[in-house]
Amino acid sequence: MTSIQKVLLAIFVMILVVSCKNKESEKFVASEEVKTDYYTEPYRPQFHFTPEEKWMNDPNGMVYHKGVYHLFYQYYPEDIVWGPMHWGHAISTDLLHWEHKPIALFPDKHGLIFSGSAVVDFENTSGFGTKENPPLVAIFTYHLMDGEKAGRKDFQTQGIAYSLDNGDTWTKYEGNPVIGNDGIKDFRDPKVLWDEVNHVWVMALVAGDHLQLWNSKDLKKWTKRSEFGKDKGAHGGVWECPDLFPLQVEGTDEEKWVLLISINPGAPNGGSGTQYFIGDFDGEKFTTDQTETKWLDWGTDNYAGVTYNVLPKGYYGNTYDNDPRQDRIFIGWMSNWAYARDTPTEKWRSAMTVPRKLSLKKVNDNYSLFNYPVSEMESIIDNATKKNITVSAGTKESISFADLNQSEMLFKTASKNFQLKVSNSLNEEVVLTMFGDEKQFFLDRTGSGKVDFQENFSGVQQMPVPDLPADEYEVRVLMDQSSIEVFINEGQYVMTAQLFPNEKYSNLIIENLGEDEITFEDLTISKINGTW
Repeated sequence: MTSIQKVLLAIFVMILVVSCKNKESEKFVASEEVKTDYYTEPYRPQFHFTPEEKWMNDPNGMVYHKGVYHLFYQYYPEDIVWGPMHWGHAISTDLLHWEHKPIALFPDKHGLIFSGSAVVDFENTSGFGTKENPPLVAIFTYHLMDGEKAGRKDFQTQGIAYSLDNGDTWTKYEGNPVIGNDGIKDFRDPKVLWDEVNHVWVMALVAGDHLQLWNSKDLKKWTKRSEFGKDKGAHGGVWECPDLFPLQVEGTDEEKWVLLISINPGAPNGGSGTQYFIGDFDGEKFTTDQTETKWLDWGTDNYAGVTYNVLPKGYYGNTYDNDPRQDRIFIGWMSNWAYARDTPTEKWRSAMTVPRKLSLKKVNDNYSLFNYPVSEMESIIDNATKKNITVSAGTKESISFADLNQSEMLFKTASKNFQLKVSNSLNEEVVLTMFGDEKQFFLDRTGSGKVDFQENFSGVQQMPVPDLPADEYEVRVLMDQSSIEVFINEGQYVMTAQLFPNEKYSNLIIENLGEDEITFEDLTISKINGTW
């Protein structure tokens, strides 16, 4: 090669390197642009879980293992309306910041992958792993569409799958289904737990209008033990998504068992909702003296919620700082089957509630299940200055805030007669009203923004509040881009609802509806930072 050719070659290489660097730079800029636009669509929640795209409904397979919270969910990857169900998957270390993972479970010859649960098989009872590397085992409902279309009633069965790499990949059991169907049309949503007393796996499984309880020693062979609920609770629709777990009654040594049952339709404000029962469980039967129907959340948009499975006490010790230990953490689907397919989003559809800690308390000698945002929420809230606001009888106070659509409103009051209006410059508003004389709380989204996309969406939601403290109590309101969650007296009474304003809410009006001056103590309006 001549010296001139060497020079020309060097110049060519230099040009090629610069060109490649420019292309890499373009890629970097493009990726930054994508990141800038990420999760910024209209109504996209900023601190609630949503899929990157397409349809989502029930939370599934909620299990904590080796410092990781797994959230699986009903997912259709082809459209923003319900379709053939898969299990989507995401993970988190703090229940707030989520990493999207590949689809975990796909439909197969046995059917679509409907709702279910997951456990850590810590003793390797299934034989899928080892005691040193215990498997995660998912338990789910198969839904055979061809069977349903043919008019059969046995088209739902129960299957299992396992993972040996903490949920990254899954293998379905070759012996599926592990529970067949003798002809029950709605036979689904297995929630499995480990019974520490009797050293056996317990499955809560719904069968149309009631609950079935099953036992297994290895997660493969199951025996039906009992039934519950044909004559208990609300029966305005099909029972779904059961969850059974123990909770200690706060301030006592007493332990009771809690049973969650979602129902659709038949909720107190229409469509979908979640009821609960407080009782006892002996390893085979659940019993309760409860005669009234109790609701976990009186709003229209908290459905199919279940809680995280955790390992037996002391299994991990203090290995992981984020170990929930025996906390019972709940997440629900923030929608309602009455209008879920019609909400005005385009790239994705549906969100989850904020994670909530469940606690059991006695109020006036009755057991009450409280649900309140997990303490991790505090890490994303920019705490504002607290101030006391006094409102004279029949008057109003107005407070402006740049973006109430991503905020926390918090105060304490002894008043039982007041109204909160959250509004924007278009005069769209969501109205919260406490009527102490009637012992009722109302959430009115009639004029909140887009409400005419489905006839069942608009309206006033009502919640009885018969046992509020006579003195001061807390009111906490979390608002995201398309939702509002109201927690009264630290979760004694809760309402969750979707909202679709045409412009951000920016004004809070507090009105005294009573005849005496009232005070709102330590009132704060704080920004909630996004988690994506």
